[in-house]
Amino acid sequence: MKFRIFIFLLASLLCVSLGYSKTYDLLSPDKKIKIQVLADKDLKWSVSRQQEILLDPGTIALYFSNGRSAGTSPAIDKVERTTVSSTITSIVPIRSKQIPEHYNELKLVLKGGFAVVFRAYNDGVAYRFESALSDAKVQVVKEIADFNFNENCEVYLPQEKDPEMQSHYEGNFKRQKFNEISDGQYGFLPLHISTGKGTKMVVTESDLYDYPNMFLFGSGGNSLKANFPKVILENKLKPKSDRSEIIVRKADYIAETKGARTFPWRTIIISPDDRQLLENELVYKLSSPNVIADPSWIKPGKVAWDWWNANNIYGVDFKSGINTDTYKYYIDFASEYGLEYIILDEGWSLTTTNLLATTPDLNIEELIRYGKSKNVGVILWALWQPLDKDMDRILDRFVKWGAAGIKVDFMARADQYMVNYYERVAAAAAKRKLLVDLHGAYKPVGLNRKYPNVVNYEGVRGLENNKWEETITPEHNVTLPFTRMVAGPMDYTPGAMINATKKNFHITFTEPMSMGTRAHQAAMYVIYDSPLQMLADNPSNYRKEPDFTRFIAQMPTTWDKTIGLAGEAGKYVVTARKNGSKWYIGAMTNWDEREIKVDLSFLEPGKYKMQILQDGVNADKHAADYKILKDQDLTSKSITAKLASGGGWVAVITPEK
Repeated sequence: MKFRIFIFLLASLLCVSLGYSKTYDLLSPDKKIKIQVLADKDLKWSVSRQQEILLDPGTIALYFSNGRSAGTSPAIDKVERTTVSSTITSIVPIRSKQIPEHYNELKLVLKGGFAVVFRAYNDGVAYRFESALSDAKVQVVKEIADFNFNENCEVYLPQEKDPEMQSHYEGNFKRQKFNEISDGQYGFLPLHISTGKGTKMVVTESDLYDYPNMFLFGSGGNSLKANFPKVILENKLKPKSDRSEIIVRKADYIAETKGARTFPWRTIIISPDDRQLLENELVYKLSSPNVIADPSWIKPGKVAWDWWNANNIYGVDFKSGINTDTYKYYIDFASEYGLEYIILDEGWSLTTTNLLATTPDLNIEELIRYGKSKNVGVILWALWQPLDKDMDRILDRFVKWGAAGIKVDFMARADQYMVNYYERVAAAAAKRKLLVDLHGAYKPVGLNRKYPNVVNYEGVRGLENNKWEETITPEHNVTLPFTRMVAGPMDYTPGAMINATKKNFHITFTEPMSMGTRAHQAAMYVIYDSPLQMLADNPSNYRKEPDFTRFIAQMPTTWDKTIGLAGEAGKYVVTARKNGSKWYIGAMTNWDEREIKVDLSFLEPGKYKMQILQDGVNADKHAADYKILKDQDLTSKSITAKLASGGGWVAVITPEK
């Protein structure tokens, strides 16, 4: 009898214990992806796709300085489920004009004024915390976001060394296994991850406002753990520097923010292959909607850029440099080839810290007047700190001069203040109808949806690095579409006219060259997301080869539809884009030459003409060798693209009337 009573009591205790442990499942609309949420001593989530476990249970939580927390010992007050099926119309369509938005949502309302929201899309998952605290301000001491992957996956880790998580976020994406990432080593987002079965994941974040960026640190095993830059209380410039900072004093918290708010989405994009990553819009879908009442003035376009080519124009009757005559030459070139803008990069202002006056050789008002007479806008570079200190006066002066936009540079931080700075710049520029290009910047996190005048971000190891190092290889170039670019647009600055094979490449600062072929560069105008796209090379070089220049100058910078046709990170990529009635196809390869069968079944029924730019027969020895084929009849549903080592291939397909 005593034994039976003991068993009964034990069973009762187990039931009571299990009563505090609740599991909630959430499926994607196509039922292939599943989120499982476990509310026990902590709040944990796990993710699977078609029976493949991607993420083992990992803890998520927020801790505040007043002792409150969200996610620890969670008491569920209410469970809400929602299904959404709608379409987003993009103001500046980076990949597609019409973006389907289908997801299932689970919201767990927690006692104490918190909630956590989970979403399952067909192409990924996300969660975020919400707070409804009466406090005007709260301090977030730390956030826990543990990504416990089910296996020792491969990851492209853009490695960083700075202990303060400060950099220009221009990573070299090193491919390695989780267990090769030492405890304490970290990378910035987005992170591209491959499972043993070939499933692809990209970890990033979205709708980031008034809060620092997330970084992921290795653990020596299959887990990555989040960490965040702390609030900077005091900082100063390094001696003899106008931009490099020293952090003098930090707070013991990562954010001081409103008591009632939503926190950033922690996001995992999920795809059966790399190809579909080229189409993914999850970061954009999770972002806050546009707040600009009338965004009709926002005009993306192509830009003649001065810095990469060092203003080293030739064949003219004046001394080239940062002066009015040189930039009028840029404007004439831009006008001749239908480019919408030129940029005046660093050096145009009296000093880098005085943005209210120009260098003596430059008449800015005359230059901008001349540009407007040629339908070419002028974008002005600005160092971020001087702009921060006197934003209204500086931007008002730019508007008075007639500038079309600003390129803000050298932020190199990702803390809460810097995140808020991005939004202040976006809002102040929008008020004055100015475009914004963010350089020395962290990855896109949704600001370009909320403020579509933010037309581009750097945060990428781009073409300019060829001026001083040998890292911008074709392999690097075909890694970017599946890593950094998944988060959003990137200002890589393509268009090199001096091209080199692997053997012939060498570093030269004032007449720089690219690795890979000329066609490889041309394909970037289709493959790379960039609403404000640069023609980075010397206008004098472009004018010497008008056929090639006209070919790249015709490329749109926004797209009605994007289709990923083929690709594998680090190896090759093929993308199709539609703008109006025309289709554009770009293909790029690493140092391996290859033939790619391009599937054209996406074309609507009808007759088409095709223009092709491809590697020349001698591109393996002379990388600048290319060939343009005009007015090709398109008679089949596929075509073979032949790419040289480091090569490329581009087609423009036009329906016949």
